[in-house]
Order: sequence, then C-alpha cells, then structure tokens
Amino acid sequence: MTDLGGTVDPRDIARFAAQSDSWWDPEGSFAPLHKINPPRLDFVRQQALHHFGCDARSLRPFTGHRLADVGCGGGLVAEPMARLGFAVTGIDATAESIAVARDHAEASGLAIDYRIGNVETTAAAGEQFDIVLALEIIEHVADRDAFLAGIARLVAPGGLFIGATLNRTPLAFATAIVGAEYILRWLPRGTHDWRQFVRPSEFALGLRRRGLRPLRLTGLSYDPLRAAWSLSQDLSVNYLIAAAAG
Repeated sequence: MTDLGGTVDPRDIARFAAQSDSWWDPEGSFAPLHKINPPRLDFVRQQALHHFGCDARSLRPFTGHRLADVGCGGGLVAEPMARLGFAVTGIDATAESIAVARDHAEASGLAIDYRIGNVETTAAAGEQFDIVLALEIIEHVADRDAFLAGIARLVAPGGLFIGATLNRTPLAFATAIVGAEYILRWLPRGTHDWRQFVRPSEFALGLRRRGLRPLRLTGLSYDPLRAAWSLSQDLSVNYLIAAAAG
C-alpha cells in the first residue's frame, strides 16, 4: 500500500486494499458498483457525446480524446471507456487495485495507462484531459476542497468533468449505510461515513468556485422489484453531476 497523503484517506485505502481481489467479482464486495455501472456508463457516454459533438452511431466515438478516471479502482469504468475509443488513464491510490486493473486490462486486450497516485500528483505533473471522471470517490477523500481543486486542474479548457456520489440526507443514511451495510450486507460495514456525503448544492458550488460550470444533475435510483438501477430525477440518495471547463 502506497502512502500518498494529501486528499487520500488512509483508512479507506486500507479498506479497498483488503478487498482488491474482489473488484471483478459481480457477487463480491464491489457488487453494488457492478449493479450501478450500466446507468453510470450511459450517463457518461451521453454527456460526452453531447459535449464533444461525437457520432453516436460509431462504436468508438471518442477516438482522439483523453480521459482520466480518478479513483479508478479495478477498472470497472476505465475498461468500457477504453472500448468507446478514449485514451484512458486510470488513477488510484491503492496499489493493490491498480495491480488488479492492469492484469484485467491486459487479459482483455486493452491498453490503459494505470497509475498509482492521486489527483494532486497527477495535477502537479501538469497533465490535462478532455474528460475527467470521479465516480463514487469524493465521499472517501480526506480533503474535499483540495480534491476539487486538483480535479479542476486536470480538466483541459473546453473539457468535461463528471462526478458521482451520495447525497447527505437521512434517506441516504438509511439506504446506503443502514440498509446496504448492515441489513442487506451489500457492502462491508464502515464503507461509508455519512458525514462525508456531499449535497448536490455543495458539489455544484465547489465546482463553480474552481471554474467548472455545472451542466446537469441526474439521480440514480434503485428499483427493488427489478433489482436494477436507472437514471432518474431523484437526487435524494445517489446522483451524478456533469460540469464544463471554461
């Protein structure tokens, strides 16, 4: 496990390191991420198609565009993005997760630039990307303001940022912590700290302060009858936000 300091919360790094072998197991510790991945990927694709004016009929519409997946974990989002044509850089502070991501990408025949690091180390190198993703990561960072400042530096002028997180509401506490961690046991206990959940207004304001203009807020809702997630207008628990640079 690499100690990167800064926005990295060592407690979360240790937790993810211990579960890293389960990244690609749809029934394992990261099963909830597998379940919410289809609507998340659809949101990213649709926002990127609209923002960059790419051809929706193409199998690889984003060829020629660079994407950074901050907090990429085992590569559940990075790999589909690479298949859509993006030149993908996956960044994660957990060395064990990066090792899993590299092995899985190699076995899948995908060329993805996976790096052990965090948003500060990448921004300090002066790199910028057409689109930057931070999905289900901001609620785990040690310093939200520093994290968003680093994100803003990574987004190239005219580029796009997409984030996903949990709203700080009583319903989110009841479902994401009490329900998911203690009753249904979808997640290990202690995965989330409700105090670190982020209200949409806080997320949007933090982005605006750093020159990123919010474009769209969309909820992610779970239908227990279908056992499936979908995009919705309900922001009370899970939500996605898209913002543009410049």
